[in-house]
Amino acid sequence: MKKKVAFYTLGCKLNFSETSTIARGFTEEGFDRVDFSEKADMYVINTCSVTENADKRFKTIVKQAQKVNPEAFVAAIGCYAQLKPEELAAVDGVDLVLGATEKFKITDYINDLSKNDFGEVHSCEIEDADFYVGSYAIGDRTRAFLKVQDGCDYKCTYCTIPLARGISRSDTLSNVLKNASEISEKGIKEIVLTGVNIGDYGKGEFGNKKHEHTFLELVQALDQVEGIHRLRISSIEPNLLKNETIDFVSNSDSFVPHFHIPLQSGSDDILKKMRRRYLSGLYVDRVERIKETMPHACIGVDVIVGFPGETEEDFLETYHFLNDLDISYLHVFTYSERENTPAAIMEGAVPKKVRQKRSKMLRGLSAKKRRAFYESQIGTKRTVLFEGENKEGYIHGFTENYVKVMAPWNPELVNTLHEVELTEIDESGLVRFNFIREALFA
Repeated sequence: MKKKVAFYTLGCKLNFSETSTIARGFTEEGFDRVDFSEKADMYVINTCSVTENADKRFKTIVKQAQKVNPEAFVAAIGCYAQLKPEELAAVDGVDLVLGATEKFKITDYINDLSKNDFGEVHSCEIEDADFYVGSYAIGDRTRAFLKVQDGCDYKCTYCTIPLARGISRSDTLSNVLKNASEISEKGIKEIVLTGVNIGDYGKGEFGNKKHEHTFLELVQALDQVEGIHRLRISSIEPNLLKNETIDFVSNSDSFVPHFHIPLQSGSDDILKKMRRRYLSGLYVDRVERIKETMPHACIGVDVIVGFPGETEEDFLETYHFLNDLDISYLHVFTYSERENTPAAIMEGAVPKKVRQKRSKMLRGLSAKKRRAFYESQIGTKRTVLFEGENKEGYIHGFTENYVKVMAPWNPELVNTLHEVELTEIDESGLVRFNFIREALFA
């Protein structure tokens, strides 16, 4: 009988794209992929190191696997596995830990799937993580995460990603386009571009440090791929989001008016302590440029609260900065100390209760911003791509500018695009609509 393998992914879209590629490798080796809740011969956990919670969840996930099959072989891969391999190997039930480069050759490290007395570690020095492995993830048949870049050369004082993923390097333009075409052939309507620092695309494309192509050239080339009706840029640094890219997106039929731009703090003093590569004035300029060219654009923001040295005045500066800015929603992160980062030993640690209070305030602001953005879209005509999941009798979808809509469950709507008029916001905070034209590009 075929061996069964199951996967669990923590963290970002990039992790999901890599899990999918690794899973396809198992399928090629003769494994059957099953859901993580099912009995499998092997469980692979793709870890994350960005937040403290992601670290803590690892042990819980291992226990979940062992509860289903105590004899199953358990492997840990990903960012946390690169940063703390010995720590993960010591977790009861873990048999194999693979670092940043080894994870892509995981089937080379397994034999008969017999349990090990101790977790076996294969982890390179991060300086050796200097080659690129292309990936893409296909989840619910409606959208795919396409990896275009990996690693980061930035030195933000709170971040472990350069230690976990290595230097900035890019997929070749030809391979990105090949992967995009493969995705298109599977009938998927939307591609989300992912990476650690996608605005740095082109660096290390052929193993050297210079840029062979720019992010704008990547965007222009992808815009020509047939069969993909939507292309969405995920998180991009404000200093790397150029006017030319914004202008191109505003005139593109494929790229959607949705940007996610990390801010991290509205205080220039804190931005300098974080070693971010911009100040608040440049961030305002990016938001204003987007709204000038695409007034209906959705803009998401990453922000960190409780960074060492963040005073009440610094936090309120961030709060008012965001409140005054024409943005659509926030992703709020409560600062947590990460080993081997400069911020972890900075003076002025903010008490955890204060961090939590500030986080709660910004999440409240996010809800207010999202509601205001949704209200601004009522009465407009948009195109909705419907998802594939039945959630309590309803089907959900997203407009091109990331307004979440809902309708009574209808399986015929799955993975179809429809022109609609947004009519009202219901008690759940989601938007209702009327159909205008149905089944565009079904």
